[in-house]
Amino acid sequence: MPITISTYLRTNKKIVIISSGQPSLNPRVVKEADSLGNAGFEVTVLYAYWNHWGTLHDQQLFASKKWSAIRLGGDPDQKRITWFLSRLIHKISGFILQKTGNYKYLADLAIARSSYLLINGAKKYKADLYIAHNLGALPAAAKTAGFYKKPFSFDAEDFHRQEVNDDINSFHFKICRYLEDRYLPSANYFTASSPLIAGRYAALYKRTITTLLNVFPKTPALLTVHNEDKPLKLFWFSQTIGPNRGLEMIIQAMSLTKTIFELHLLGHPPDGYQRNLIDLMQTAGIDEKNILFYEPLNAGEIFNFASQFDIGIASETGFCLNNNIALSNKIFTYIQSGLAVAASNTPAQRGLLDLYPQIGKIYSNAAELSAILNWYHENRELLYKTKNEAFKIGQSKLNWENESQKFLNLVENVLTASSANEK
Repeated sequence: MPITISTYLRTNKKIVIISSGQPSLNPRVVKEADSLGNAGFEVTVLYAYWNHWGTLHDQQLFASKKWSAIRLGGDPDQKRITWFLSRLIHKISGFILQKTGNYKYLADLAIARSSYLLINGAKKYKADLYIAHNLGALPAAAKTAGFYKKPFSFDAEDFHRQEVNDDINSFHFKICRYLEDRYLPSANYFTASSPLIAGRYAALYKRTITTLLNVFPKTPALLTVHNEDKPLKLFWFSQTIGPNRGLEMIIQAMSLTKTIFELHLLGHPPDGYQRNLIDLMQTAGIDEKNILFYEPLNAGEIFNFASQFDIGIASETGFCLNNNIALSNKIFTYIQSGLAVAASNTPAQRGLLDLYPQIGKIYSNAAELSAILNWYHENRELLYKTKNEAFKIGQSKLNWENESQKFLNLVENVLTASSANEK
């Protein structure tokens, strides 16, 4: 059988994905690397240490992958000197930058703890395409691509300049804006994690931004649980179980109901916060046995774990523009796991449920969330139908199998154009 152009591209091309975080903490990196590796590309992921439990999950993750992963920038356990130097460079450059405003020479180093070592380390890996995840990796991808005269791209997981707050005079806003304005116009393609984030960047840079949703591979083996008479189980997860994530409103909503609900939380709580939530439950008149905490899981285990619950709560508070326009991993995890969705009324989440009203309901305050919980409690058959509808949408439309085709098409188009330019 004759070899196709597409097959030739995939089996003879090297792609480097660069992230300032860890793969197990960044599902988008893993999904892209998996898709590229399965398609026949030679894939290397360059990443940086973020935390200890992520490192443990990385070790399990890498064992089953077709791509290789290389950590740069040191760590506090095995490469302490490199770790110390990277922190020192980051802090000094950030301090000088804030004092002088000299973004041209220092922004690349001040954006992330690992940026300097990513920039220098990436040049050791010659590839046909460099893909940056997070602004901390953007200078490394752009500079290495320029060094080898190869294309690079950027995946905007958030609207970064307003990811922390909406203060346009803040250091965070200024450094993100500078780096985005410096590098993004020359990216060979540009993706974003939600339609509204894509729209914001498209307006800024007058170019096409492709949306790749934070969806996950299909989970056809899962069974939707029909909870006929037991207390409904509410589920929320994130890397961190912390304040200002909407959890306080969930507890307030539970206190307004006339029945018992269980709240199941998966993630790492900061010191003292778990006790704060338990105290808040007790103050609200809810037995502390109805709030349960779980340690983070490997990414591949989350769907089986989540499927035992009834309602997944996407409780984004809208504290900044990015939080309003982002579509998180959690809402798509709930859908893929066959849970009914209760989503806070942010523009992005409202837009998603307008498109797929069969997957759940929107709330704007504790009273509305309480009404949703009561409604599902009193209408168990309709709850079961909603869970099944969410699962079907996950299998048919909102899944990585669909999004990955858009991603691979972008990669192949860029590589085809690059190969043509080299001739």
